[in-house]
Amino acid sequence: MKKKISALALTVLLSSQLSGCMGQMGLSAMVTKGNLSAVDNRYGRAGLFVLMSPIYGIAATADLFIINSVEFWTGTNPVTGRSPAVVDMPVEAIFKVNQHLDDDFTKVPLPDIKLTRATLAAKDENTLLMTLSYEDGSQQVMSGFKQGEHVDFYLDDSFIARVDLDELVNYQQG
Repeated sequence: MKKKISALALTVLLSSQLSGCMGQMGLSAMVTKGNLSAVDNRYGRAGLFVLMSPIYGIAATADLFIINSVEFWTGTNPVTGRSPAVVDMPVEAIFKVNQHLDDDFTKVPLPDIKLTRATLAAKDENTLLMTLSYEDGSQQVMSGFKQGEHVDFYLDDSFIARVDLDELVNYQQG
């Protein structure tokens, strides 16, 4: 049962990702700053790093799967408040593709939508619900329903994707 719920939770998180994990890693940077501010020598900082390793792991996971995704879709990191998003920063690239794309694909897709809270709840052993709350007071519900060997995803009761469990396992291991 726990494996099923964990797999479904991972599925919902991965489906909300849809953007990779590239971002400022703002929460992780805050943990690092706290470590560096606590003591003024390298040995103390290294020891504190070891003691804080679970916190680093939690912060990095939150950055990778939630905060950096919000940064990607809104153009602003919700922890640091900085923009543009890392993926929008100009650099000298090896492969040039922007000149071949429509302008809509070279801008932040959701600049005016500000996510303020996301909660995840298991409705039953085959159903996870993620409630997304926005600055304007509106909410959306993303749901994942395990059915046999696949998971169906919905956003506000509108079907958006079907993913095979094997694909999710491969993605998780990958």
